[in-house]
Amino acid sequence: MIPECLRNCPAPAKLNLFLHVIGRRQDGYHLLETVFQLIDFCDYLHFTCRNDHLIKRVTSSEQIPEEDDLAIRAAKLLQKEIFRQKGIPVRGVDIEIEKNIPLGGGLGGGSSDAATTLMALNHLWNGGFETKDLISMGVQLGADVPFFLVGQNAFGTGIGDKLTPVNTPDGWFVVIKPPVAVPTALIFRSNELTRNTEPIKMANFPDFCKKINHFGRNDLQVVAMKLFPEIRKAVNELSQFGNARMTGSGACVFCRFASETEARKVATRLSSRWNTQVVKGLQNHPLKYLLDNMGE
Repeated sequence: MIPECLRNCPAPAKLNLFLHVIGRRQDGYHLLETVFQLIDFCDYLHFTCRNDHLIKRVTSSEQIPEEDDLAIRAAKLLQKEIFRQKGIPVRGVDIEIEKNIPLGGGLGGGSSDAATTLMALNHLWNGGFETKDLISMGVQLGADVPFFLVGQNAFGTGIGDKLTPVNTPDGWFVVIKPPVAVPTALIFRSNELTRNTEPIKMANFPDFCKKINHFGRNDLQVVAMKLFPEIRKAVNELSQFGNARMTGSGACVFCRFASETEARKVATRLSSRWNTQVVKGLQNHPLKYLLDNMGE
């Protein structure tokens, strides 16, 4: 029997352990190389079937209009694809979002919400789509959505949508959220952004795992720090304790630690001045792992 609802579906955030810009396509999109790292800092989504065909967000948000919410857009896209490919009209759904991941932080919260929506509703609506099918839908919503649908840490190339699973070392992270929201387009449009970092060879990845705290850099960070002094302050302060760097296009800054105890000591020292989180690295997306292993 298909359930009438799915509750407490996690949408985990991500960190970019490094982010290199290696070129630019003719259509203006940038060519990237990065390693995506899942962390246990999550939004939670709750889905309840309706008796009509409407898709509604039942939580309000002053920051994102309902029609622009990636979770709503993902649900509408999946509903449309189920009907187009299978000829099956599906009932609508109410979507409740417990929003913990900050907007404009480079943590991928909106993209993760969209991926969780596609995975959960594919199950709730008995859509029957495989991961590769959901990825084809996800890329229409945002460049980071495919990563969350793959469901494990990955080396990303292209515009971040070509993904090779990788195992990253276990660890804990202190994440600082400076009091700014960074528009991604503003960073990528900057004339000061370098776009010629030397591409990485996959054969180098054993070195990446050994030198994870110092491997690569975030090419967007220099631009973001110039535009947003708060990011520069966060990087400088967290750098006292390790190799701090920005994730995505900002604004969040992180540093990796070997133990939870060490991470919490640093976070405590910084908490009077900064919005800090202590998070653990994950190897797998918790919802995808659960759905993939149901019935085993």
